[in-house]
This record gives sequence, structure tokens and C-alpha cells, in this order.
Amino acid sequence: MRHNTTTDSDVFFREPQVFSRHSDHSFLRYCLGGTLYMPSTREVMQKIVSGQLPDVLSMVMCFEDAIRAEDLATGEANVIRELGWLAAQVRSGAVADEDIPLIFLRVRSIEQFRSFAAQLTHELADILSGFVFPKFYSNNAHEYLDLLAELNEKHDTKLYGMPILEGRDIAFAETRRTELLALMHKLRAYHQYILNIRVGGTDFSSFFGVRRGIGSSVYDILPVRDALADILNFFGRAEEDYVVSAPVWEYFLAYKRDDLEKVMQVDLHRALRTNAQILNDAIDGLLREVVLDKANGFTGKTVIHPSHLRYVNTMQVVTREEYEDACQILGTSGGVIKSAKSNKMNEINPHRSWARRISRLADAYGVVEDERKVLALFHAGLGVHVNAAE
Repeated sequence: MRHNTTTDSDVFFREPQVFSRHSDHSFLRYCLGGTLYMPSTREVMQKIVSGQLPDVLSMVMCFEDAIRAEDLATGEANVIRELGWLAAQVRSGAVADEDIPLIFLRVRSIEQFRSFAAQLTHELADILSGFVFPKFYSNNAHEYLDLLAELNEKHDTKLYGMPILEGRDIAFAETRRTELLALMHKLRAYHQYILNIRVGGTDFSSFFGVRRGIGSSVYDILPVRDALADILNFFGRAEEDYVVSAPVWEYFLAYKRDDLEKVMQVDLHRALRTNAQILNDAIDGLLREVVLDKANGFTGKTVIHPSHLRYVNTMQVVTREEYEDACQILGTSGGVIKSAKSNKMNEINPHRSWARRISRLADAYGVVEDERKVLALFHAGLGVHVNAAE
């Protein structure tokens, strides 16, 4: 698989690298990009294999909030059936193993995780990339992570965990920092199994009875912003070495193929800074929030609509100026030097963590000359997703 695919070879200064669930952990954790969440009752594998959803490279089938409690058995049966069908497609050669999306299962609880794990065969485990753990607290973390380690050993395959930090002990100021510190200490022993740390922006909002509007971002909601800031303070530290994924954008609107032509005429970053219209309120809001996600150190984003995937993944690309600065910093032992474009100071030691992150994003999403090429990537892939929600 490869992010930001296009037939226009001139778009990239440096093309993104190919990845699969077998890729090295240090690279793969940057490759999730837009991760599409869907109910576990949804039948979707045939669409993915047939190429109807080419940007679905990372997905979560949800046993928790996306379905009703009474539909859990139906969801579990559907997931087993879907994974079995996909495994058969790989065995028959209808689809290459390295083209299988990163597939995660969001469990409902530790009890449901144990129950489902007992149904997991070697064949099904080998199709999966891992599990997502909701309401992840310091007092249940070891149960999730110990069982995850057991499954890795039992099935002799790599299954990753993605904890979701979303509960009230993290939402509320009086308990948040104690809880995050306890989680940070517990997760260190399982670092090799953690692909991403995920955050529950919608859950945080619910504790305060608020919801961001289509014209604002999650960073405008003060108590939610504070929770996200503290999560990044603990898990975004360079020495902890985690990748933290940004919260979901909740709004989507239909758009027409003609609208995509208009995007090519936009000065993208100026439009984002000045709130000028780009495409429509839902997509414009998503783009503005992704800019803030990246500025704060998030990588990738939870996605609930397939039309958002290309936008999120395209916005992860690195410009040539960023890439050359990063290469300069990583290739210099210390001190302060003028950037390649002679427009900024590169202070080697303080900027080294930033440079490592830029280098990894460049590997996963590619390097483009400037924002005009970002717009070209929007245009290259979006036309096939206009009505992909069903």
C-alpha cells in the first residue's frame, strides 16, 4: 500500500514509501493517516478488494459505540465472516497480502475482548493489524495489554494495540495528570505493541455538554483543548516516542466533481488562515483542524466518512523546504546553521526531534515542492469518492 497515490509523477519531489502491516514498527506507526471507523456490522471487504475505496488503508471495525449492545453478536459474526473471506482472497491470490489495509477491531470491554479473542484463529489473526481499546485507564490497562501480548505469542504474528484516552479521569482536571502519569508508566513496558495513542474528542466534549460547530475546531472548546494538551504533554514527548492520532472531525457534506476544479485555483494556506471558502464548510473545517492537529504534534486522524481520507492523508505530506531543513538538521552534529532557503535558523539540537518526525512523515506521505502540489493531490484522488459514504 502507498498513501497519496497519483498517476502524475511530477507531483512528488520524493514519493511516499510502500507499507503493509508487516512493516517495521518505527515506520508503520506513522502510516495510519486517516483511519476510517465503521460499525462492526458493516460489510465492506468486497468494496475494498474491488478498489471501490482505494484510500481505505487503515480502518477500525467497531464493537463499541458504533453499534447497539443488542447488535454485538451480529457484529462479531460479521467480522469473523469478513476476515475469513479476506483471508481466502489472499490464499487464492485474488489480493496480495501486502495490499491488505491495516485492520483493527475496537473492542467493547475487556470482557468482550477476552470472549472475541477466544474465537480468533491463526488465519484470522494473520489478517488483522490489532485492536483498539476504549475507555483505557490505568486500572484496566494491564488487562488489555497482557491479553494483547498473549495473542501475539499464541498466533505468532504482530498484533498492535491502540489505546483510546477518552474517559472521565482524563477529561476532568483534578484527576487528569495523575491518571496520565500512571498510564505513561504502565505503557512503557508494552511500547513495542503500541502503534498509536488515540484520543476521544467527542467523549471529552460530552462530559461538558458541548460540541464544536462546523465553523470551529476542537481546539476552540476550552476544556477539550486542555485535555488534548495534557495528553500531548505526556505522550507527545520525544523521549516517550509515541505517535498520537488526532480526534475525529464530525461533519461531512456532499460535493460535486466540478467543485474539485475550483480547489485548484485556491491559495490553500492563505485561505485556511483567513477563513476564506475553499470547498464547503465541512471540508474547510476539516482542513483547518488538520493544520492545527499537525502544528500541535498529532499525526493522522480518526475519520468517519471515506471522502475525508484523501484530505487527511494529503495534508500529512511534507514540503520540500521542510524536508531539506530536516535533512540538514539530521546531517549536522550541532550548532546553528542557516536553512537551505536562507530564510530561517536551524538550531541543530533543539530542532532534531522535529526533523526526525518530518523525515518519518516524508517516508509515509511523500514530499511535494509546495502547496500547489498539495492541491494537485486533492484533485488526483477525490473524484472517485464523491458518493462513497454508503
